[in-house]
Order: sequence, then structure tokens, then C-alpha cells
Amino acid sequence: MTIQELFKNKFNELMVQDNNLSSELRRRQDDYEKISVPHDQFIKYNKLGWDTDKAYKTRIRLRKVKDPEIAFEDGIWALFAKLGFSSLNKDRDLSIPHNDNFTAGQEVNILAIDDECILLVQSRCCTGDPQQGDFKATIQDIGGKKDGIIKTLKQLYPNSKHKIKFILATKNYYLPEQDTQLLANYDILHFDEETLEYYQDLSKYLGLAARYQLLGNIFSGQTIPELENKIPAIQGKMGGHTYYSFSVEPERLLKIAYVLHRNKANKKLMPTYQRLIKKSRLTAIQQFIENIGFFPNSLVINVETEKSLHFERANTQVESSISKIGILHLPKTYRSAYIIDSQHRLYGYANSDYRQTNSIPVVAFVNLNRTEQVRLFMQINENQKAVPKNLRNTLNADLLWNSSDLEERIKAIKLQVAQDLGEDIDSPLYDKIIIGENPKTSSRCITIDSVKTALDRSNFFGVINKNTIRKEGSFFIGDSEATYWKLLPFLKEAFRYFKDNLKNEWKAGENNEGILSINAGIISLIRIFSDVIDHLIAELKINPKTEPNEKVLEECKPYFIPLLDYYNNLSTEERLDLRKSYGDAGRAKYWRKLQQVISKAKNNFNPDGLSKYWEDEAKQYNEDSFKMIRDIETHLKSDFKQSLEDYYSANWFKKGVPPQVQDAAVLLANQKNRELDDNEQEIDQWDCMTIIDYRRIATYLSNWKDVFDKKYTKPGEEKMPGGKDEKTKWMQKLERIRNQNVHSYSVKKDEFEFLCEIHEWLIETE
Repeated sequence: MTIQELFKNKFNELMVQDNNLSSELRRRQDDYEKISVPHDQFIKYNKLGWDTDKAYKTRIRLRKVKDPEIAFEDGIWALFAKLGFSSLNKDRDLSIPHNDNFTAGQEVNILAIDDECILLVQSRCCTGDPQQGDFKATIQDIGGKKDGIIKTLKQLYPNSKHKIKFILATKNYYLPEQDTQLLANYDILHFDEETLEYYQDLSKYLGLAARYQLLGNIFSGQTIPELENKIPAIQGKMGGHTYYSFSVEPERLLKIAYVLHRNKANKKLMPTYQRLIKKSRLTAIQQFIENIGFFPNSLVINVETEKSLHFERANTQVESSISKIGILHLPKTYRSAYIIDSQHRLYGYANSDYRQTNSIPVVAFVNLNRTEQVRLFMQINENQKAVPKNLRNTLNADLLWNSSDLEERIKAIKLQVAQDLGEDIDSPLYDKIIIGENPKTSSRCITIDSVKTALDRSNFFGVINKNTIRKEGSFFIGDSEATYWKLLPFLKEAFRYFKDNLKNEWKAGENNEGILSINAGIISLIRIFSDVIDHLIAELKINPKTEPNEKVLEECKPYFIPLLDYYNNLSTEERLDLRKSYGDAGRAKYWRKLQQVISKAKNNFNPDGLSKYWEDEAKQYNEDSFKMIRDIETHLKSDFKQSLEDYYSANWFKKGVPPQVQDAAVLLANQKNRELDDNEQEIDQWDCMTIIDYRRIATYLSNWKDVFDKKYTKPGEEKMPGGKDEKTKWMQKLERIRNQNVHSYSVKKDEFEFLCEIHEWLIETE
């Protein structure tokens, strides 16, 4: 028997098939590796990290957490098993011959086979922060042996027409350009962790139907031989486009349908616009269908075809009608029908017995470009469930990219930059920006709108008015693609500088008080990058549009270093203040603070408006503070008098006011009245009371107990020890703030908050 024959006979033993898949799937999905050893081997294995899982009479089952690379590989294996691949490799490293005599083999981490296709996967995983991979040797190794491996597989399955695809799957790696190009040259796909997570999520919701989304991505445009593609249809015109209306069994449409979900799995198909399928909604639709429910309204799809869609008109037509009836020939290819609207309705049938016996109405457009698809999707959904702002921002990055309006094109660049800062694994902001309808998390808390706002307020793009450039921007080259590819890498590297040098401050989350990768921090850094660039253009005459980003960043670093010192020496109070930089005012203050830090270290760095801002900021609380003080004084003057009159009647001033306060008030009133010519403007002694006088009155003799205790003890201080002296100290603080020189003194934030508290207590709730 030849080596070829030996391998062919042994091959089935190397694979897990059909009924045996479920037990292997459980093992692959387990978080632990497990082995069984005799009891006397326990100590040996325990030193290697194995712990007891279950003890038996003569043996003991041990377990340890899977190595990250093994866990990653097992996750991919499990995904393919759940997507309906009927045969997968048993061992972790399967060697497949690639030469004619079957003497040399190529190790493959995962081999997945079904009736239609064969997938071969090499997986690579690293822990920690994402890093740049170097897979040149791996790609060349696979690529050089690819033809031999395919030949071997065809010998193993001589009567089949399997489609074969090689995949490099990575986790926590981003690929350099040379590796990306090598993959393309060898026709090898790259799946990163986000792509795999997308299909794993989809498989939870769709079950086996998610397989068509995967195959549509892998084998786009390739033929599905067994598909019956002829459907009775009506041809019509709408909005300048030809469309076809027909009814089809869900199972047929599922095979060619593809949903442009916003996800890196579909990044090359931009613009993508659909929300990821929601399990709760899908389950509800499935139950509705199983209870004999139905949907009378149509799915909206776009059919993509290189040739004209074949439509055989019927012999009998209504001559006066614009519409025509006949037989439509749908493409027999993967990913040829893009679902624009009602994805849940289609996939609700995926795991139902009715997918073959029901039919669903469809309106099919032909060869709409992606921008038209996005526009149609938004129009449909504007009148149904509102498209959330964050998703609209994501869609507009695609919708406006080729707009004839310059302002719209620039808006699209900003939105695309914001999106890719959050989606590109080589970005320091990877998975920190909320993209589309991805949920907000403790670490993913930055909005696209915040990044766009920062870019709006920067000078990277200049000033555009009525489709004309009014002021030249530091990075705007004119062409959208050129500007995008110049600005995005610069921002990534500038952010990386801060991330690498301020690792703790970069970690913002539920259990971390980092103050950089939050909305206010990112907005401020982007604006600082722009400020420093503008300064360098003016001082050093550098040109960021033509000079390498590496050189530009090196020129920036001396201006960034003072910020590193600032962040490294923040007090707890300063850090808390920065984290609470809410709203436009708070974010502006954060940014201006960073400007101020650089300006103190670099005397010639003085951006427009910096000095005036801090002059204004120093007195930002003054106006509101002194208005509140006037309100409080007016209240005290009126209420104290009324309270004393109510208790002492006509002799209220003589009995209720301490003698020294009376004497001082009478003296002051006489002095002021002597200076007046108009007797009608004269004041009395009560008009001369100060806040501290009210405190003396409140604490005089039994006044506190009998008159003022209940009214003028601050809420929450009723049981405060120290009696009336302690409970009226707030009046001393109020008097001190009141007596500061209005024009030279700046009310501090804590003083302002104190005034707000007193004002709300005495005035707003009275």
C-alpha cells in the first residue's frame, strides 16, 4: 500500500464527524484543559499548574485554564462546528501532505469540511495590548504549499466540488502592510478577533443560518450550483430605479442574502449600515411565525450582478400597465442579495420549519450603489424606529464621502477618522469608541460625536464656508482619501505617545480613575495636537501636508513632555476635577488647562484666546455668586425683621437686637444720612445691618432657641454639637465671601457651590 493510500485510509481517523462532534464541541468550549492521571502522579502535575477537578478510586481528573492560544483556536473550531461543518480535525495540529509522494506535510490548526467547502485555518494569539505581528514567514510557508495541499484535498474528495479557502486568524495582532499584501497575493483571508466574535455572536442568534453570512463573506460571487433561482415576479420602476416584486421561500433567499452589519467582518464592504440582529427580537419573530403569524409587508433588498438581471417576460401582459410580469432569474451566487431592510423578518424563519413552506414578499432593486443603499435604509428607518445619533454619524461617514458639497466631504472624513480610531486594532483608542450601535461599556465610553467635535474645533481642516476654503487647514490636502490617510496615522501615533508614557491615565473604566481616554480627555488632546501643529507651522515653518508624520511628531514631542509631567503630578483633587469635565464648559476648561501647562514651559507658546480665557475663567463664578448673595441678604433683612416683630412686637429692635449692634447701626445710618441732600432717600438703622450682624442677632440671649433655630439651622446639621455658635458659622463664611472686593476677587468653585447650597435652602425652597 502506498503512502498516499495509507494517509487516505487514516484521514478519517484524524477527523471528528457528525454524531461525534457534540462531545468534542463540549471539550473545545470548556475553559479548562482536562486530563486523567493515577493518584500517585498528582504532585507532579500539580507543580505544572494542574488542579483537582474530580477524584475517582484509582485515578484523578485534573484541570487547568487553557493557554490563551489554545482557547482562541478552540473558539474558532467550536464556531465552525456550530455553523454546521460536519467534519473537523480531532488533533490540534493536523499535518496535511503537500507534495506528490505525501512525505512532507503542512500543519494546520483547524480543518473544517462540509458538503460545499473546506476551510483551513492557521491561528495566532498573543496576550496583553495589541501589537504588530510579523507573519511574513507563516504566510509564505502556507502560500508556497497551498497548491500541493489543495491537490491532496481533491484526492481525498475526488468526486466533490469543494470550494477551498485558507484563513489566517489572529487575536491581539495588527498586520503590517507587507503582510496584508502577501495575504492578498496568495489569496489567503485574514480574520481578526472582531471578525470571529461577530460570527460567534451571529451564530448565537441565527444558529446554522449564520453560516450563509460567513460563506457569503468567504466565497462572495462564487456559484451555489444547487440553488433553484427562477421566481415569478413583477418588474416595475420606482424613483428612477428598476425593481422586482416577488414572493420567495425564506430558505432560498437565505442562501444568497447578506446583511451589511456594521462590523469589521464587513469593513471592506463599506458602507455598512444594518444594526446587528437582536436575539430578543429574533426570538419573538420566530415564536410569532410558529404561531401561524405572518408579515404582509415586503423585505427590501438590493441584488448585485455583473450582468443584467435576467427577466423573462410572460406572453400575457396588461398593455396599459407600466409594470410587467414574468420569470426573474436571481443570481446563483453567494452574497448577491443585500438586505436593506427587515433582516429580522428573514432570519426569523432561519430555524423554523416554515422556512421551506412559507413565502415572504420582497422588493428587489438592482445594483444600487452603497451610498444609495444607506440613503434608502435611513429613509425607511426615519419613519419607523429612529436611527440613533451614534449610528447616524457612522453611516454619514460613508454617505457623504463622495458628496459634491465640500463641507459634507470634510464631515465624512472627520466621522471616518473617528470611527477608525475606535475600530483599527493598531489604534490606541481601539475598542474605546462607541461605533454604530455597539453598547457603551466602562472602557468603551467615547462617542464618535465627541471625536468629531474635537476635529471640528481643531485647525486640521481649516475654515470652510459655502463650499469654499476660507482658511487653510494644517492637514487638509483637498482630496478626501489623501487627507484621511495623512491625518489618521498622525493621530494614532500622537495618541500612542501619550498611551505609552501615561499607561495608568490611559485606562479609564469602572475601577480606574484614568483621565485621558474619556470624552473630555480625547477632545482636549486632539485640540492640543492641532494647537501644537499650528505653533510649529508658524515658528518652524514645517508643513505637515508634505513632511513625514514621524518628523512632525518628533517636533511635537517637546511640547507634549510638559503634559506628561503635569499628568504624573496631579493631586487627587485635580484628577477628580478633570474627570468631572462635563459639558462644553468643562471640556473647554480641560483643553485650556493643557494649553496653559505647555505655555508655562514654553514661553513662546501662546494660542489665541488663552490669556483672555483664564482672565474670564478666574471670575466665571463671580456674577452668579454676587447675585445669589444679594438675594440672600434681601431675604435675611426681611425675614429677620419680620421674625423679631412677630416675637417682640413694637419693641422688636430694642429687645431683639444686641446693644452694640444697635449702636453701630444707628451711628452708621446717621453718617450716611448726613451726606444726603434728599430727605426722602434717608435710611434707618435696619438698613445698615450686615450678614454678621444677623448672626449676632440670631445668637443674642434666647433668640436662637425662641426665634431662629428651626429656620436657620442648615438641613442635616440639626444634631450638630456646639449649639448656636456652630450652627451659624455658615453666616461667617457668607460674610467673608460677601466682603471680598468684587473687581479683584475670584469666587472659587467650592465657594460658588456653597452659595448655591445656601441659595437653594433659603430662597428657592421658601
